Amino acid sequence: MNQNKNKIDQWNDDHRDADAVEILRWAAKEFGAKIKFASSLGLEDQVITDMIAKFAPEIPIFTLDTGRLFQETYDLIQETERKYDIKVSIFFPNTDDVQNMVATYGVNLFYNSIELRKMCCHTRKVEPLNRAFSGLDSWVCGLRKDQAVSRVDVEKIQWDAANSLVKVNPLCDWSEDDLWQYIKAHDVPYNKLHDQGFPSIGCASCTRAIKDGEDIRAGRWWWELPEQKECGLHVVDGKMVRKMSD
Repeated sequence: MNQNKNKIDQWNDDHRDADAVEILRWAAKEFGAKIKFASSLGLEDQVITDMIAKFAPEIPIFTLDTGRLFQETYDLIQETERKYDIKVSIFFPNTDDVQNMVATYGVNLFYNSIELRKMCCHTRKVEPLNRAFSGLDSWVCGLRKDQAVSRVDVEKIQWDAANSLVKVNPLCDWSEDDLWQYIKAHDVPYNKLHDQGFPSIGCASCTRAIKDGEDIRAGRWWWELPEQKECGLHVVDGKMVRKMSD
C-alpha cells in the first residue's frame, strides 16, 4: 500500500492532461481486480457510471443502502441497471448495529445531537463502506473541486489515508454545467429529485429541497452548522471532506 502512496505525485504528473475516460481506463488497467467504483447515485456518479459501462466495464460498481433512502433513489438504481445492463452491488448496514442503535437512541436520533447524527452516519454508511473496500487497492469517487471550498485541492489521483487506498477522482475538474451537458448529451439517467430542488440527495430523513439563493449544501442536515456537515466518508490529510452527494 505504501508503494502506491509514493506513486501519487508521479501518477498525477503523468495524467495531468488526461480526460475522465482516460483516467478510468488507466485505473482499470493499473489496479485490475482491486478497484471498485463507489456510487452515491448523484449526478457525478451517474456520469461516471455511464463512462464505466462504455469504456471500463471491468470496474465493479457498488452503492450503499442506508435503509433510509428516497424511493426515487431506489428507482434510479433499477433504471441504471436496466439501461446499462449491469448489476450495482448494494452494501447494507449491519442489522444488529442498526437495531441496537435505534433501540437505545430512537429511530430519529440524528435530530437530537451532532454526535448521534454522526453515529447514525457511521453505522449506516461508514461501516458498510469499509466492508465494500475489503481487499481493494483503489476506489473511484465523484469528488469535484467546485463542490465545496474544502475541495479546491482535489486531484485526479489521491491517497486516501483513512482507508489506505488510492482514490481516483476522474471528474475533479468538472463543473456542474459540464455534468448536465454530459447527462443530456448521453441520456444518462439521474435522480428525479434533482428536478425538484434537490442538488444533493442522501437519506430522506436528512435531505430537503433548497430555496432560491441557498447554498447547495443547505438541504443536507439543515439543522446543523455548515462546518459540521460531514458523514465521515471522505478524509484528506486527516481532515473530513464534504461530498455533495453523500
